Amino acid sequence: MNEYDGNGDTSDKYSLSGKVFKKIRKDILSRRYQENDELKEAVIGEELGVSRTPVREAFRQLELEGLIRIVPNKGAYVTGISSSDVADIYEIRSLLEGLCARWATEKITKEKIEEMEETILLSEFHLAKEHYDQLIELDNRFHMQLYEACGSKMLIHLLKDFHQYVQKERQQTLSNRARSVAAVAEHKSIVEAIRKKDAQLAEKLADEHICNAYENMVKCGLSVRTVS
Repeated sequence: MNEYDGNGDTSDKYSLSGKVFKKIRKDILSRRYQENDELKEAVIGEELGVSRTPVREAFRQLELEGLIRIVPNKGAYVTGISSSDVADIYEIRSLLEGLCARWATEKITKEKIEEMEETILLSEFHLAKEHYDQLIELDNRFHMQLYEACGSKMLIHLLKDFHQYVQKERQQTLSNRARSVAAVAEHKSIVEAIRKKDAQLAEKLADEHICNAYENMVKCGLSVRTVS
């Protein structure tokens, strides 16, 4: 039996458990699994074509992230991301993305700025066409480019995780035209500040960008959504 690695190839057990972890986490954050759903090692192992060992290891990592709870002699149950968690994530993200933009101003390359500007141009094009699926993809690309530009692997890791935790909420808010228009404009302002080497302004704009996204979510009534 070939054990799951996302591409149908065999892998050593350590990378395998990491890939199983990422798959289960994605399913939790996308709401495939609902709050309080039981996750069964045997069922998931069968679905992914792996033994119980990497699934069990993935469960331990998911418990450390607070996405599941393991009840001894009973099983593993989904906790997911609550509305309170979402609020916390956005507040933390606002601070960290501000820091990221400040560091990016100091370390970004000319090529990376051009990549970010190209992403904004594509975003403006798809915004005019009201292609919201493409806008969501480009929004993800912009933030990944910003993270990579900061030059800190530790900060990149934190921001990518937080970004994933609220992926569902972000997709819903960016499907709103008014928020999409504002988000693209905010991205453009952040890049302009970075290009001008104005670290203080870049930090302020990136902080405000995340705060604005959360305020829009509240306005749309999305912040009250739980994992279910």
